[in-house]
Amino acid sequence: HARERMLLRGAIENEVIIAIRSGNWQPAKQGKFSARAQFDFSNQSPINQQFYAYKAVKSIFTDAPEKIVVVTVNVYYFN
Repeated sequence: HARERMLLRGAIENEVIIAIRSGNWQPAKQGKFSARAQFDFSNQSPINQQFYAYKAVKSIFTDAPEKIVVVTVNVYYFN
């Protein structure tokens, strides 16, 4: 599910990893966490083909004992 959402929303795996490693973890619903990172973009959004200077990648994930499991990824485009 998360990989499918990444492709649809325009995120790449490395951005998700950066968000989790460097973003502030916030509590999310049902015991999950979220973390967000901002990136320079300067391109057209795959969602609406409008130009945006920046994008933010927000990961929703669980912190399992031996690994982090990404549940979904949201991408926000802005200027």
